[in-house]
Amino acid sequence: MSAPTFTAVGTRPIRHDGVDKVTGRANYGADLSLPGMLYGVVVRSPHTHARIVSIDTSAAAKVPGVKGIVTGKDVPLIDAKLGMGEGALDLKDLSDNALARSKALYHGHAVAAIAATSLAAAHEAAALVRVEYEILEPVLTVDRAMESGAPILHDTMTTQARPPIEQSGPTNVAGRMELRRGDIEQGFRDADVIVEHVFRTPTSHQGYIEPHACVARVNEDGRISIWTSTQGPFLVRDATAMMLGLDAANVKVTPSEIGGGFGGKIPVYLEPLAVLLARMTQRPVKMVMTRDEVFRATGPTSATKIRMKMGAKRDGTIVAASASLYYEAGAYRGSPSGAGAMCAFAPYRIPNFFIEAYDVVVNKPKVAAYRAPGSPMAALATESLIDEIATQLGLDKVEIRLKNAVQEGDLAPYGPPYGRIGFREVLEQVRNSDHWKSAVKPGVGRGLACGFWFNAGMSSSATVTLGADGSAAVVTGNPDIGGTRAAQALMVAEELGVPVERVRPSVADTDTAGYTDLTAGSRTCYATGMAVVEASRDVREQLRGRAAKIWGVPIEETRWEHGRVEPVNPSADRQPLTVAEIAAKLSKTGGPIIGRAAVNPPMAGPAFAAHICDLEVDRETGCSRVVRYTAVQDVGKAVHPSYVEGQMQGGASQGIGWALNEEYVYNASGVMENAGFLDYRMPVASDLPMIDTILVEVPTPGHPYGVRGVGEVPIVPPLAAVANAMADATGIRFTELPLSPPRVLARLLEEAPAAVGAGA
Repeated sequence: MSAPTFTAVGTRPIRHDGVDKVTGRANYGADLSLPGMLYGVVVRSPHTHARIVSIDTSAAAKVPGVKGIVTGKDVPLIDAKLGMGEGALDLKDLSDNALARSKALYHGHAVAAIAATSLAAAHEAAALVRVEYEILEPVLTVDRAMESGAPILHDTMTTQARPPIEQSGPTNVAGRMELRRGDIEQGFRDADVIVEHVFRTPTSHQGYIEPHACVARVNEDGRISIWTSTQGPFLVRDATAMMLGLDAANVKVTPSEIGGGFGGKIPVYLEPLAVLLARMTQRPVKMVMTRDEVFRATGPTSATKIRMKMGAKRDGTIVAASASLYYEAGAYRGSPSGAGAMCAFAPYRIPNFFIEAYDVVVNKPKVAAYRAPGSPMAALATESLIDEIATQLGLDKVEIRLKNAVQEGDLAPYGPPYGRIGFREVLEQVRNSDHWKSAVKPGVGRGLACGFWFNAGMSSSATVTLGADGSAAVVTGNPDIGGTRAAQALMVAEELGVPVERVRPSVADTDTAGYTDLTAGSRTCYATGMAVVEASRDVREQLRGRAAKIWGVPIEETRWEHGRVEPVNPSADRQPLTVAEIAAKLSKTGGPIIGRAAVNPPMAGPAFAAHICDLEVDRETGCSRVVRYTAVQDVGKAVHPSYVEGQMQGGASQGIGWALNEEYVYNASGVMENAGFLDYRMPVASDLPMIDTILVEVPTPGHPYGVRGVGEVPIVPPLAAVANAMADATGIRFTELPLSPPRVLARLLEEAPAAVGAGA
């Protein structure tokens, strides 16, 4: 079957919201101000693990300008779950995380919130809130959390296990799952080479530039309006309503422009507090986190410990692999350990494997999704071991991966067979790339690593309205993080044959847009795009009906071709009609045309990537820098290639930062000591080379254009690609991230102190 041809899809127009954003006109979470607005601040625990004995707000309430104070006792106790894109939210935990009731479970845990007429008054009052704590021993690592006799965070927690396990008493192990296939013991007996390591990755943050911010207002009729920086306005609506015992029909959420999210702006933190304070004071309340609060009190990704073992034959065929994954959940259950288990061996055919994954609570902020949550850490272990096997056997790093690569029909480790996938095509592009074929410079190591992510489907809605001038407007409920508006406008332009500049894309509030799940899970261009295409085709069918009226023929005697309606039987009085020509007669042929669609597609086609990293290492200081980087990815079909490339470059940049520098630094008491961008070392433009991209387009079945999600896969390979490059440059296999200068220098001195000292 020949590939479809496109006129608009695949082009690179300027994004529709670009001018507003670069000129400062776009409104972000903290930009809204309302008459009579109050300013809210949060009182946070100075302790990492402590029982709350009492809270005295009397002195704070006397500060001039203070209008309202809420504590955990003002939040209803709700025991329910809410479905969402990356799993299910436990509303009891979500509520307790927003405002602690009986225990502070991490440094920075919210214990009270105050609204006042000025930020100064609110902060003054916050300092006067007196909380009596019974300080408890903190649990800061999965190792300590799982030790016999470790302090227990939740007295009623039991392990949610698949398959079930015997349990006795409360535990810090919130969950455990297994995946297995074949005979693991026999597989290792058949192996000619076996490698095994324990890998560790740190707590790290998404690093979005805009902090969490919202405004809440209670109208005279009791309806609540929330403006917020979020990846999911419908989730904010439903979660806030359920947490506060409200009718969701009485809550409207308007998403602001969003200054980054990467999964970290899925949970709700401030919104329920702002609503409580607005109801109490009957005035609008704005709440904006400081950067310090973002680091201490919002969800980073899990720190992990992964023990992995892999065996292969002399020809490089992988015959067995086992993995034990331990993921920190933070203070409440819900780490991405299950996703890590499902992704760990997903790119490769391994006949015998066993994976166990543990979800472990510790006294740190509850983790949130971070771009392909759980997969980068698992890929670090898998790709490091494959590299080590290749080195021991003297095999080419691309060829060993090609030899074991999954293809259509192979069973995924998590069960079903793969459909049409492009992993082998990705590896072939790597093998043929200028980067891979180029010489490696002295002092530089070259690393290769691959990655996988599922990509989600879920529910989406879209409305396309045709204007009398032949232009079109498309409305959806997905906040635009990575160019969604431009992609949706391209789809409308493709379907209707109108210039993309004449399509107006909008992100609507929860009262205006049809229900739409999160901008997350690499689902937006796939699923919401599918709704946009179907709504546009609804418009096309209506255009055929209007043309039939104009010509006085049945609709069956019309057809859509080349962006216009053509008669099946042309005649002098029945010439093809363009969209603009039909639109000009809307009022005479039946009124406005509005196309609608609601979809709930299955999971998008799985996506694979492979990254090449050249890393230069200074053996005297341990400092390293990436000098060349190439990302290759199967994107299905690039609707707007520039933004696809941007997603790939952005994910690679974040992964490089995670690999080389980024980590939460905690002291012995569990207090984060680098809660700011000055000390939490994210890469900036001067730290990185231009990241080259190679787009592989293997269309996924089920989508009209063959689109695959692209936003999450790019962050999966970099951790391992950088680690493999470091091993190539130094001859040392590092198994703990980040590869910061002190850690690298310590290992260099340990392995060859004389050579390092001599500057070799």
